Amino acid sequence: QVQLVESGGGGVQAGGSLRLSCAVSGGPFNTYAMGWFRQTPGKEREFVAAVTWSGASTDYADPVKGRFTISRDNAKNTVYLQMNSLKPEDTAVYYCAARRQRWTARRSVDYDYWGQGTQVTVSS
Repeated sequence: QVQLVESGGGGVQAGGSLRLSCAVSGGPFNTYAMGWFRQTPGKEREFVAAVTWSGASTDYADPVKGRFTISRDNAKNTVYLQMNSLKPEDTAVYYCAARRQRWTARRSVDYDYWGQGTQVTVSS
């Protein structure tokens, strides 16, 4: 049973930073591409960032490009999302996802395993 557990969410003022972590267990983490998505009430889950199995290649949604950084530590079975220069519109529940492929994807349907989500609230 593959499990993903996010941590690091919370409240921050606009312009601040947060670092999300996602610990993965129960599967071959170093063969999975990993992604972060976010969702606000009444909206579909949207792609934020993704990283390939090795960490060599990343992909970002335009609204977060230049502010967020995704990375992974295969020795720790953990993926991170460093979020800087946060804006109120970044407020959402953030989800970590694992894909049983080595390469990134942007559609949520392309991911096989999901965490429970962590709330990020950015106040103005």
